[in-house]
Amino acid sequence: MKIICVGRNYAEHAKELKNDVPTEPVIFMKPKGAILLPEKPLYYPEFTDDLHYECEVVVKVCKNGKHIQEKFANKYYDQVTLGIDFTARDLQNELKKKGLPWEIAKGFDGSAAVGTFVPITAETDVHNLAFQLNLNGEMVQDGHTRNMIFNVDKIIAYVSKYFTINIGDLIFTGTPAGVGQVSPDDKLEGYLQGNKVLEVEIK
Repeated sequence: MKIICVGRNYAEHAKELKNDVPTEPVIFMKPKGAILLPEKPLYYPEFTDDLHYECEVVVKVCKNGKHIQEKFANKYYDQVTLGIDFTARDLQNELKKKGLPWEIAKGFDGSAAVGTFVPITAETDVHNLAFQLNLNGEMVQDGHTRNMIFNVDKIIAYVSKYFTINIGDLIFTGTPAGVGQVSPDDKLEGYLQGNKVLEVEIK
């Protein structure tokens, strides 16, 4: 399985990191070992002093496909949850300055926290979902999928031009504004449409 991630998919987040707003999806990958399963803690990595949370809507692929047309993309995912793309921001910034790839800042073990998946039904509109992230009981991110630059179906159509998507792949769809630092003993909680689906403690 693959973890496919989209960067800079909310204009306000791109601006807060002083990045240009993209004209096509910005894609990067995380390895399978990056997955942090529900209710498992994240141990603060020793190689960073600036670990950031980035809460995102995550969809799970249910059908293999390549060169998928956008109008058919909704047939290729059937579950949704929230995830956290943990980022070693200091490492990422140093690597970006040097023009180097920054996978080690994004793909380290435990860097892709995933919540409890919820089945997508006929009533679910993944393009109209509200979500929030709380840090120690205080809301720090308040997002809505209607504000994505590239919605889920556009992402799948774009990604599948380059990679075959497979059953079980996860797609992290990008984070809204409000990203920030975490420290040991912090507790993160994610809410999708008002329902808690994600909890991560930092050790």
